[in-house]
Amino acid sequence: MEAIRNIIASEFSEFNDLGELIIVVIRLLLAAVLGGLLGLEREQRGKAAGIRTHMLVCMGAALFIFIPEQTGISDSEMSRVIQGVIAGIGFLCAGTIITRKDEQGTSGLTTAAGIWLTAAIGVAVGLGREQTAVLCTLLAWMVLYVVPFFSRPISKKKASTSEDDDDHSDV
Repeated sequence: MEAIRNIIASEFSEFNDLGELIIVVIRLLLAAVLGGLLGLEREQRGKAAGIRTHMLVCMGAALFIFIPEQTGISDSEMSRVIQGVIAGIGFLCAGTIITRKDEQGTSGLTTAAGIWLTAAIGVAVGLGREQTAVLCTLLAWMVLYVVPFFSRPISKKKASTSEDDDDHSDV
């Protein structure tokens, strides 16, 4: 029984000290919070990729970066890990984009871009660049929440101008 306990203890002994454990907890919690902030806007708009999706993407990206960093891989190997995360997230984002044959055209582009950016924020957190991740989240939040207040009047004007042009084309 003692041998089994020692094996189990050795399997869960990756943290050399309490400080290492705290760093892991802080990074993963921060990734979850930052991803959740970006996912909140998508959730409020009734999109399928909402809070939970963005939280998982951000935490997953952070973890994919943090684990190799903990093992001490070289910069060139880390570059390949980051490339893998980007490619994987690109595949996930492609699944959120839907091309419609009706008049609405394409949908899901903002959600895809949000997931992509959320993964980048997760990479920043995983690399220990928390300040950069927080700043990027704040800027993305402004794009998602503030920019629509300015772009809606432009979109409405553009739509009404387009309808006016359509009315005159039949004459």
